[in-house]
Amino acid sequence: MLIDAALVRRLLTDQFPQWADLPVSPVALSGLDNATFRLGDELSVRLPRYAHWEGQVEREHRWLPRLAPHLPLPVSEPVAQGEPGEGYPYRWSVYRWLDGETASPQALADPARTARELAGFITALQHIDPTGGPGPQQSNAFRGVPLGDERDSLAAEARVRPKIEALRAAGLVDADAVTEVWEAALAAPAWHKPPVWIHGDLATGNLLARDGRLSAVIDFGTLAVADPAVDLLPAWLFLPASAREAFREAVGTDDATWARGRGWALAGSLPVPDDPYFRDHPDRTAAALDHLEQLIADHRHENA
Repeated sequence: MLIDAALVRRLLTDQFPQWADLPVSPVALSGLDNATFRLGDELSVRLPRYAHWEGQVEREHRWLPRLAPHLPLPVSEPVAQGEPGEGYPYRWSVYRWLDGETASPQALADPARTARELAGFITALQHIDPTGGPGPQQSNAFRGVPLGDERDSLAAEARVRPKIEALRAAGLVDADAVTEVWEAALAAPAWHKPPVWIHGDLATGNLLARDGRLSAVIDFGTLAVADPAVDLLPAWLFLPASAREAFREAVGTDDATWARGRGWALAGSLPVPDDPYFRDHPDRTAAALDHLEQLIADHRHENA
């Protein structure tokens, strides 16, 4: 489906004419699940690319206004919800534009401080009353299910094992070491406390920074009430190794949750050679392989 500025303009003209004359331009990093456009100076438009992500629209509009006042960093702010039209079949959103650039580990002014600030955001989110919040489901990619659960999450055994074997065949990583990390994560005790709020995808692309400091957290489409292990991803996929211990101490997690967090991070860092997401982007493959090395090193350090 072609989602371009012309479609956005038609949708705005039909449903939100007060914004129809504002400039519309695609953002540089639009994402795979949603197409995002800047709308004037103060707004953005976000449209799901596929039917199974449409539920994220309702989730963000319902819950973000309730969560935002309790969080220490600005988050995505829904302004209006659009309906299907002009040949586009899904609900869509208008948000307040948040200034900042995609956070880069290399550009952090003080990685340890960033680690503590990010941990503070995660713990604040976890302490918000979860009553009535949505559990993991297809529209949030089942983020936060028990690790190894066979629902179609990126951490399902049926997804992870074949990817490890593909990497073994390609000789890209020490597949035995990767398997060891994965099996240790599966063996870790499950989350036994009440489920808590999770963001679900605290990857680099969903963290904004200004002048080397975190400035906002965006893209809450994977928001859920679930096992908090999945929100430990930044420890290996964003923060430099030198800041990992500061993050772990500040977030206050137990050993089992930390091990499950490594499992989630591993599941999202398996650069299968024939996957176009990696095959056509060598920089993504290099980053994923580095993430795997970080996960292996952390596992070995903890179990030395």
